Amino acid sequence: MKTSIRFIIAMGILVAIFGGIFGYKFLVQMQGGGPGGPRPANVSATEVAAQEWRGQRSAVGSLSAIDTVAVSTEVAGMIESINFTSGARVEAGETLVELDSEVDQFELEGLNAQAELARIEFERAQNLLAQRAISQSQFDEARARLDSATAAVRTQEARLRQKTIRAPFDGLLGIRRLSVGEFLSPGTEIVELRQLSPIYADFTLPERFMPDVRLGQRVEIRTSAYDEVFNGEISAIDTGITEDTRSVSIRATLDNASERLRPGMFTRVTVLEPSSREVLTIPRTAVNFNTYGDFALRINDTEQGLISERVQIRTGEVRDGRVEVLSGLAQGDRVVATGTIKVRPGQPVTIDETVNLNPTEVSGR
Repeated sequence: MKTSIRFIIAMGILVAIFGGIFGYKFLVQMQGGGPGGPRPANVSATEVAAQEWRGQRSAVGSLSAIDTVAVSTEVAGMIESINFTSGARVEAGETLVELDSEVDQFELEGLNAQAELARIEFERAQNLLAQRAISQSQFDEARARLDSATAAVRTQEARLRQKTIRAPFDGLLGIRRLSVGEFLSPGTEIVELRQLSPIYADFTLPERFMPDVRLGQRVEIRTSAYDEVFNGEISAIDTGITEDTRSVSIRATLDNASERLRPGMFTRVTVLEPSSREVLTIPRTAVNFNTYGDFALRINDTEQGLISERVQIRTGEVRDGRVEVLSGLAQGDRVVATGTIKVRPGQPVTIDETVNLNPTEVSGR
Protein backbone atom coordinates (compact mmCIF):
# COMPACT_ATOMS: atom_id res chain seq x y z
CA MET A 1 0.00 0.00 0.00
CA LYS A 2 2.81 2.40 0.96
CA THR A 3 4.68 1.44 -2.22
CA SER A 4 1.66 2.34 -4.35
CA ILE A 5 1.27 5.72 -2.65
CA ARG A 6 4.95 6.48 -3.17
CA PHE A 7 4.70 5.52 -6.84
CA ILE A 8 1.68 7.76 -7.36
CA ILE A 9 3.42 10.68 -5.62
CA ALA A 10 6.55 10.18 -7.76
CA MET A 11 4.53 10.08 -10.95
CA GLY A 12 2.68 13.25 -9.95
CA ILE A 13 5.95 15.07 -9.31
CA LEU A 14 7.34 13.97 -12.70
CA VAL A 15 4.17 15.04 -14.50
CA ALA A 16 4.31 18.45 -12.80
CA ILE A 17 7.97 18.94 -13.70
CA PHE A 18 7.70 17.94 -17.36
CA GLY A 19 4.35 19.69 -17.74
CA GLY A 20 5.92 22.91 -16.49
CA ILE A 21 8.85 22.57 -18.86
CA PHE A 22 6.71 21.89 -21.94
CA GLY A 23 4.17 24.51 -20.92
CA TYR A 24 6.87 27.14 -20.62
CA LYS A 25 8.33 26.26 -24.01
CA PHE A 26 4.90 26.35 -25.61
CA LEU A 27 4.15 29.74 -24.05
CA VAL A 28 7.46 31.12 -25.26
CA GLN A 29 6.82 29.80 -28.72
CA MET A 30 3.32 31.30 -28.83
CA GLN A 31 4.63 34.66 -27.63
CA GLY A 32 7.29 34.67 -30.31
CA GLY A 33 10.32 34.67 -28.03
CA GLY A 34 11.59 35.32 -24.57
CA PRO A 35 12.81 38.53 -23.03
CA GLY A 36 12.81 41.60 -25.23
CA GLY A 37 9.36 41.01 -26.83
CA PRO A 38 8.13 38.68 -29.55
CA ARG A 39 10.52 37.80 -32.30
CA PRO A 40 9.54 38.77 -35.89
CA ALA A 41 8.30 35.97 -38.12
CA ASN A 42 9.94 35.63 -41.51
CA VAL A 43 7.21 35.29 -44.17
CA SER A 44 6.59 35.79 -47.86
CA ALA A 45 4.10 38.48 -48.79
CA THR A 46 1.85 39.34 -51.71
CA GLU A 47 -0.47 42.18 -52.62
CA VAL A 48 -4.19 42.03 -53.23
CA ALA A 49 -4.37 42.31 -57.00
CA ALA A 50 -7.15 43.40 -59.35
CA GLN A 51 -7.75 41.04 -62.26
CA GLU A 52 -10.16 40.73 -65.16
CA TRP A 53 -12.09 37.50 -64.76
CA ARG A 54 -14.59 36.25 -67.31
CA GLY A 55 -17.61 34.50 -65.85
CA GLN A 56 -17.49 30.75 -66.36
CA ARG A 57 -19.35 27.53 -65.66
CA SER A 58 -17.55 24.22 -65.18
CA ALA A 59 -18.75 20.75 -66.16
CA VAL A 60 -17.46 17.33 -67.15
CA GLY A 61 -18.24 15.49 -70.35
CA SER A 62 -16.87 13.27 -73.08
CA LEU A 63 -15.86 13.53 -76.72
CA SER A 64 -17.81 11.94 -79.54
CA ALA A 65 -17.25 11.70 -83.29
CA ILE A 66 -19.37 13.79 -85.64
CA ASP A 67 -20.03 10.68 -87.76
CA THR A 68 -19.44 7.10 -86.64
CA VAL A 69 -20.67 3.85 -88.19
CA ALA A 70 -20.02 0.14 -87.90
CA VAL A 71 -19.48 -0.82 -91.54
CA SER A 72 -21.48 -3.94 -92.38
CA THR A 73 -23.04 -5.77 -95.33
CA GLU A 74 -26.59 -5.78 -96.63
CA VAL A 75 -26.30 -9.18 -98.33
CA ALA A 76 -24.73 -12.48 -97.36
CA GLY A 77 -21.56 -13.71 -99.04
CA MET A 78 -18.02 -15.02 -98.73
CA ILE A 79 -15.23 -12.43 -98.32
CA GLU A 80 -13.15 -12.44 -101.50
CA SER A 81 -10.80 -9.55 -100.66
CA ILE A 82 -10.17 -6.96 -97.95
CA ASN A 83 -8.87 -3.69 -99.38
CA PHE A 84 -8.01 -1.76 -96.22
CA THR A 85 -5.72 -1.93 -93.19
CA SER A 86 -6.68 -1.27 -89.59
CA GLY A 87 -6.36 2.39 -88.64
CA ALA A 88 -6.17 3.59 -92.25
CA ARG A 89 -7.67 6.80 -93.56
CA VAL A 90 -10.26 6.37 -96.29
CA GLU A 91 -12.36 8.60 -98.51
CA ALA A 92 -16.07 8.35 -99.21
CA GLY A 93 -16.77 5.67 -101.84
CA GLU A 94 -13.46 3.86 -101.37
CA THR A 95 -13.75 0.06 -101.62
CA LEU A 96 -13.26 -1.70 -98.28
CA VAL A 97 -14.40 -5.30 -98.84
CA GLU A 98 -15.44 -7.35 -101.86
CA LEU A 99 -17.65 -10.43 -101.53
CA ASP A 100 -17.69 -13.38 -103.89
CA SER A 101 -20.05 -12.42 -106.73
CA GLU A 102 -19.46 -15.14 -109.33
CA VAL A 103 -22.92 -16.71 -109.04
CA ASP A 104 -24.59 -13.29 -109.10
CA GLN A 105 -22.63 -12.35 -112.19
CA PHE A 106 -23.81 -15.48 -114.02
CA GLU A 107 -27.39 -14.75 -112.97
CA LEU A 108 -27.04 -11.21 -114.33
CA GLU A 109 -25.93 -12.58 -117.69
CA GLY A 110 -29.04 -14.77 -117.83
CA LEU A 111 -31.29 -11.85 -116.97
CA ASN A 112 -29.62 -9.71 -119.63
CA ALA A 113 -30.38 -12.44 -122.19
CA GLN A 114 -34.02 -12.49 -121.12
CA ALA A 115 -34.18 -8.72 -121.30
CA GLU A 116 -32.72 -8.77 -124.81
CA LEU A 117 -35.32 -11.30 -125.92
CA ALA A 118 -38.09 -9.19 -124.38
CA ARG A 119 -36.75 -6.14 -126.24
CA ILE A 120 -36.78 -7.98 -129.58
CA GLU A 121 -40.33 -9.22 -129.00
CA PHE A 122 -41.45 -5.73 -128.04
CA GLU A 123 -39.99 -4.20 -131.20
CA ARG A 124 -41.67 -6.93 -133.29
CA ALA A 125 -44.97 -6.31 -131.53
CA GLN A 126 -44.57 -2.59 -132.15
CA ASN A 127 -44.19 -3.18 -135.90
CA LEU A 128 -47.11 -5.59 -136.01
CA LEU A 129 -49.33 -3.15 -134.13
CA ALA A 130 -48.59 -0.50 -136.73
CA GLN A 131 -49.77 -2.97 -139.42
CA ARG A 132 -52.78 -3.87 -137.26
CA ALA A 133 -51.57 -7.50 -137.25
CA ILE A 134 -51.94 -7.85 -133.44
CA SER A 135 -54.29 -6.42 -130.86
CA GLN A 136 -53.48 -3.62 -128.43
CA SER A 137 -53.57 -6.09 -125.50
CA GLN A 138 -50.89 -8.26 -127.14
CA PHE A 139 -48.70 -5.21 -127.59
CA ASP A 140 -49.23 -4.22 -123.96
CA GLU A 141 -48.20 -7.69 -122.83
CA ALA A 142 -44.96 -7.45 -124.85
CA ARG A 143 -44.19 -4.07 -123.31
CA ALA A 144 -44.87 -5.39 -119.79
CA ARG A 145 -42.52 -8.35 -120.39
CA LEU A 146 -39.78 -5.91 -121.46
CA ASP A 147 -40.31 -3.68 -118.43
CA SER A 148 -40.22 -6.71 -116.10
CA ALA A 149 -37.04 -8.07 -117.68
CA THR A 150 -35.36 -4.64 -117.47
CA ALA A 151 -36.33 -4.30 -113.79
CA ALA A 152 -34.93 -7.77 -113.07
CA VAL A 153 -31.60 -6.75 -114.63
CA ARG A 154 -31.45 -3.55 -112.55
CA THR A 155 -32.28 -5.46 -109.38
CA GLN A 156 -29.47 -7.93 -110.02
CA GLU A 157 -27.04 -5.10 -110.80
CA ALA A 158 -27.93 -3.48 -107.48
CA ARG A 159 -27.37 -6.80 -105.72
CA LEU A 160 -23.96 -7.05 -107.35
CA ARG A 161 -23.08 -3.53 -106.18
CA GLN A 162 -23.94 -4.61 -102.63
CA LYS A 163 -21.22 -7.25 -102.92
CA THR A 164 -18.72 -4.36 -102.94
CA ILE A 165 -18.71 -2.63 -99.54
CA ARG A 166 -17.55 0.99 -99.67
CA ALA A 167 -16.79 3.74 -97.12
CA PRO A 168 -19.90 5.92 -96.62
CA PHE A 169 -17.86 9.04 -95.71
CA ASP A 170 -14.30 10.27 -95.19
CA GLY A 171 -12.80 9.12 -91.91
CA LEU A 172 -10.45 6.93 -89.94
CA LEU A 173 -10.96 3.18 -89.73
CA GLY A 174 -10.71 1.16 -86.55
CA ILE A 175 -9.56 -2.45 -86.19
CA ARG A 176 -11.00 -4.90 -88.72
CA ARG A 177 -12.99 -7.78 -87.29
CA LEU A 178 -12.98 -10.30 -90.15
CA SER A 179 -10.67 -12.19 -92.52
CA VAL A 180 -10.64 -13.27 -96.16
CA GLY A 181 -12.68 -16.44 -96.75
CA GLU A 182 -15.08 -15.75 -93.88
CA PHE A 183 -18.81 -15.91 -94.55
CA LEU A 184 -20.67 -12.68 -93.84
CA SER A 185 -24.29 -12.53 -92.78
CA PRO A 186 -26.30 -9.32 -93.31
CA GLY A 187 -25.55 -6.81 -90.56
CA THR A 188 -22.23 -8.36 -89.50
CA GLU A 189 -19.80 -5.65 -88.31
CA ILE A 190 -16.66 -5.41 -90.44
CA VAL A 191 -14.89 -2.31 -89.08
CA GLU A 192 -15.76 0.98 -87.38
CA LEU A 193 -15.40 4.22 -89.33
CA ARG A 194 -15.25 7.59 -87.59
CA GLN A 195 -14.94 11.16 -88.77
CA LEU A 196 -12.68 12.90 -86.25
CA SER A 197 -12.35 16.45 -87.60
CA PRO A 198 -14.14 18.35 -86.22
CA ILE A 199 -15.23 16.57 -83.04
CA TYR A 200 -18.02 16.98 -80.48
CA ALA A 201 -17.76 17.56 -76.73
CA ASP A 202 -20.98 16.53 -74.96
CA PHE A 203 -21.69 17.71 -71.39
CA THR A 204 -24.50 18.83 -69.10
CA LEU A 205 -25.16 21.89 -66.94
CA PRO A 206 -27.73 22.37 -64.15
CA GLU A 207 -30.97 23.89 -65.38
CA ARG A 208 -30.37 27.11 -63.38
CA PHE A 209 -27.54 27.97 -65.79
CA MET A 210 -29.65 27.52 -68.92
CA PRO A 211 -30.46 31.27 -69.30
CA ASP A 212 -26.70 31.99 -69.47
CA VAL A 213 -25.98 29.51 -72.29
CA ARG A 214 -26.10 30.57 -75.95
CA LEU A 215 -25.27 29.02 -79.31
CA GLY A 216 -21.81 30.10 -80.42
CA GLN A 217 -20.63 30.65 -76.84
CA ARG A 218 -16.94 29.88 -76.30
CA VAL A 219 -15.84 26.84 -74.33
CA GLU A 220 -12.46 25.55 -73.16
CA ILE A 221 -11.81 21.81 -73.10
CA ARG A 222 -9.17 20.06 -70.99
CA THR A 223 -8.32 16.36 -71.12
CA SER A 224 -6.17 14.04 -69.04
CA ALA A 225 -4.17 13.06 -72.12
CA TYR A 226 -2.83 16.52 -73.01
CA ASP A 227 -1.60 19.38 -70.84
CA GLU A 228 -3.20 22.09 -72.95
CA VAL A 229 -6.50 23.85 -73.55
CA PHE A 230 -8.63 23.17 -76.64
CA ASN A 231 -11.07 25.87 -77.75
CA GLY A 232 -14.51 25.35 -79.22
CA GLU A 233 -18.02 26.77 -79.24
CA ILE A 234 -21.48 25.58 -78.32
CA SER A 235 -23.22 24.21 -81.40
CA ALA A 236 -26.37 22.60 -79.95
CA ILE A 237 -28.53 22.85 -76.81
CA ASP A 238 -31.10 20.17 -76.04
CA THR A 239 -34.73 21.25 -76.15
CA GLY A 240 -35.64 19.68 -72.79
CA ILE A 241 -34.40 19.13 -69.26
CA THR A 242 -33.48 15.68 -67.96
CA GLU A 243 -35.98 14.94 -65.19
CA ASP A 244 -33.65 12.67 -63.17
CA THR A 245 -30.80 15.18 -62.89
CA ARG A 246 -32.58 18.46 -63.75
CA SER A 247 -29.81 19.28 -66.19
CA VAL A 248 -29.64 20.32 -69.84
CA SER A 249 -27.51 18.48 -72.41
CA ILE A 250 -25.15 20.68 -74.41
CA ARG A 251 -22.88 19.93 -77.36
CA ALA A 252 -19.80 21.92 -78.35
CA THR A 253 -17.83 21.58 -81.57
CA LEU A 254 -14.02 21.64 -81.61
CA ASP A 255 -11.58 21.85 -84.47
CA ASN A 256 -9.58 18.63 -84.43
CA ALA A 257 -7.41 18.90 -87.52
CA SER A 258 -4.55 17.11 -85.75
CA GLU A 259 -6.96 14.31 -84.73
CA ARG A 260 -5.31 14.04 -81.32
CA LEU A 261 -8.68 14.22 -79.62
CA ARG A 262 -10.49 10.90 -79.84
CA PRO A 263 -14.10 9.85 -79.13
CA GLY A 264 -14.67 8.63 -75.58
CA MET A 265 -12.07 10.89 -73.95
CA PHE A 266 -13.05 12.33 -70.56
CA THR A 267 -13.13 16.13 -70.63
CA ARG A 268 -13.35 19.04 -68.23
CA VAL A 269 -15.42 21.77 -69.85
CA THR A 270 -15.38 25.47 -69.00
CA VAL A 271 -18.16 27.57 -70.52
CA LEU A 272 -17.03 31.20 -70.83
CA GLU A 273 -19.49 34.04 -70.48
CA PRO A 274 -19.30 36.84 -73.09
CA SER A 275 -18.49 39.62 -70.59
CA SER A 276 -15.73 39.92 -67.97
CA ARG A 277 -15.57 41.60 -64.55
CA GLU A 278 -12.85 43.06 -62.35
CA VAL A 279 -12.17 41.11 -59.14
CA LEU A 280 -9.71 41.31 -56.24
CA THR A 281 -7.66 38.15 -55.74
CA ILE A 282 -5.02 36.69 -53.43
CA PRO A 283 -3.14 33.39 -53.59
CA ARG A 284 -5.01 30.40 -52.24
CA THR A 285 -2.20 29.84 -49.72
CA ALA A 286 -2.98 33.21 -48.11
CA VAL A 287 -6.50 32.13 -47.10
CA ASN A 288 -7.04 30.47 -43.71
CA PHE A 289 -10.15 29.21 -41.97
CA ASN A 290 -11.44 29.32 -38.41
CA THR A 291 -14.82 28.91 -36.75
CA TYR A 292 -15.82 32.40 -37.87
CA GLY A 293 -15.02 31.84 -41.54
CA ASP A 294 -12.15 32.66 -43.88
CA PHE A 295 -9.44 35.10 -42.85
CA ALA A 296 -6.11 36.45 -44.08
CA LEU A 297 -3.17 38.00 -42.26
CA ARG A 298 -2.76 41.56 -43.46
CA ILE A 299 0.66 43.22 -43.02
CA ASN A 300 0.35 46.78 -41.69
CA ASP A 301 3.22 49.28 -41.83
CA THR A 302 3.24 50.93 -38.37
CA GLU A 303 5.66 52.99 -36.29
CA GLN A 304 6.79 49.74 -34.64
CA GLY A 305 7.46 48.19 -38.07
CA LEU A 306 5.53 45.58 -40.00
CA ILE A 307 2.77 44.07 -37.86
CA SER A 308 0.38 41.27 -38.79
CA GLU A 309 -3.38 41.66 -38.42
CA ARG A 310 -6.02 39.00 -38.81
CA VAL A 311 -8.78 40.15 -41.16
CA GLN A 312 -12.02 38.25 -41.77
CA ILE A 313 -12.71 38.03 -45.50
CA ARG A 314 -15.49 36.75 -47.75
CA THR A 315 -14.29 34.69 -50.67
CA GLY A 316 -15.72 33.78 -54.07
CA GLU A 317 -14.47 31.73 -56.99
CA VAL A 318 -11.12 29.95 -57.14
CA ARG A 319 -9.13 29.93 -60.38
CA ASP A 320 -5.58 28.86 -61.12
CA GLY A 321 -4.56 28.97 -57.48
CA ARG A 322 -6.04 32.43 -56.75
CA VAL A 323 -9.12 33.20 -54.67
CA GLU A 324 -11.61 35.98 -55.32
CA VAL A 325 -11.95 38.36 -52.33
CA LEU A 326 -15.46 39.78 -52.08
CA SER A 327 -14.92 41.82 -48.92
CA GLY A 328 -12.41 42.46 -46.11
CA LEU A 329 -9.40 43.55 -48.16
CA ALA A 330 -8.64 46.40 -50.55
CA GLN A 331 -6.51 46.52 -53.67
CA GLY A 332 -2.84 46.96 -52.77
CA ASP A 333 -3.12 45.48 -49.25
CA ARG A 334 -0.21 43.24 -48.38
CA VAL A 335 -1.00 39.83 -46.90
CA VAL A 336 1.05 36.90 -45.70
CA ALA A 337 1.29 34.50 -48.67
CA THR A 338 3.04 31.58 -46.95
CA GLY A 339 4.03 30.79 -43.40
CA THR A 340 0.71 31.86 -41.87
CA ILE A 341 0.79 28.95 -39.44
CA LYS A 342 3.72 30.46 -37.57
CA VAL A 343 2.30 33.99 -37.40
CA ARG A 344 -0.12 35.24 -34.78
CA PRO A 345 -2.13 38.49 -34.95
CA GLY A 346 -0.13 41.51 -33.75
CA GLN A 347 3.23 39.80 -34.23
CA PRO A 348 6.05 41.65 -36.03
CA VAL A 349 7.02 40.16 -39.38
CA THR A 350 9.87 40.39 -41.82
CA ILE A 351 9.30 39.81 -45.51
CA ASP A 352 11.47 37.33 -47.37
CA GLU A 353 11.95 38.95 -50.76
CA THR A 354 13.72 35.88 -52.17
CA VAL A 355 10.52 33.81 -52.28
CA ASN A 356 8.69 34.01 -55.62
CA LEU A 357 5.39 32.22 -55.10
CA ASN A 358 3.50 30.67 -58.01
CA PRO A 359 -0.04 29.97 -56.74
CA THR A 360 -0.81 27.46 -59.50
CA GLU A 361 2.18 25.32 -58.54
CA VAL A 362 1.35 25.39 -54.84
CA SER A 363 -2.35 24.67 -54.87
CA GLY A 364 -3.11 23.44 -58.34
CA ARG A 365 -6.11 24.38 -60.39
